Amino acid sequence: MTTTLIDVDTYGMQHCETTALGVLLRHQGLDLSEPMLFGLGRGLSFVYWDGKNLDFPFLGGRVRPFELTRNLADGLELEMDVRETASPRRAWENVSAQITAGRPVGLQLDSFHLDYFTSKVHFGGHVVALYGYDEHTAYLVDTAQQGGAVSTSLSSLARARAARGPMTARNRSFTVTTPRRPPDPRTRIVPAVTACADAFLRPPIANLGHRGIEKAGKLVPGWLARAREPRRDLTQAARLMERAGTGGALFRNLYRDFLAECTALVDSAHLRTGHRLYAEAAVLWTQTAELIARAGQSDEGTYLVRAGAVLGDLARIEREAMEALSRLTE
Repeated sequence: MTTTLIDVDTYGMQHCETTALGVLLRHQGLDLSEPMLFGLGRGLSFVYWDGKNLDFPFLGGRVRPFELTRNLADGLELEMDVRETASPRRAWENVSAQITAGRPVGLQLDSFHLDYFTSKVHFGGHVVALYGYDEHTAYLVDTAQQGGAVSTSLSSLARARAARGPMTARNRSFTVTTPRRPPDPRTRIVPAVTACADAFLRPPIANLGHRGIEKAGKLVPGWLARAREPRRDLTQAARLMERAGTGGALFRNLYRDFLAECTALVDSAHLRTGHRLYAEAAVLWTQTAELIARAGQSDEGTYLVRAGAVLGDLARIEREAMEALSRLTE
């Protein structure tokens, strides 16, 4: 049996998309921390989403799948080769040729089908890095929570890549190439921070950004009536906020740490204000998740009332943080 493997750093980080990007960029000689990848990729956001096709409302803390990757490529002037196809044969050729050429490949897929995933929930926006294969097995890098260096059967990988449904892509694969003279990431901090702040402060609909957090604060107190199975639905919502690749606190820990790195590189009172407020927000997001989980465990609506009040505070705190960060160019 012939095995084709690329020598890459296979340690997983907290979030799937930044983990895959880290593998691809380190192989190119560009080593950035996970918070820096997340921040330069303008990854932070918020969405409150509910609909007839959902069993329970969804709280999201980041931009749509793959948007972070595109943002990072734009900000760092990376050449990105993205391929999609409906053909399973062509989909495999797109990645196997890159592996043979010595280039790890990023894949967007539905994690439900991967052998090593113990939580069988469909998520079509999952991202991994492929760094090798043999006749039966694909060798991947996933988050630390999933095991870092992992493997799955080629048949399961094909099913995961071809899956259809919310947030999926058609066998999407991608590689990145750094320019001969990569830009200094420090020079990209201000544009990334201000663009993220502007999007957060001026969302096109009330479900997004600080308006979305405020809306969540008004709706979360009614979640017991919304839930079919409160213990299951509420505890899962809380678990997704803290453990589903978010780095804790619905990605606010990652953004707090990004801003901390920025304050060491850029002298700005606005940055320091943003960092202080996001440090406060991160604590409150974890508190919100704990209150939601306790409501599910106890069937007590008072915990959700308290969670709604905390979300109201968070809408104000994050709005103030982003207002300060939007003024970095002044």
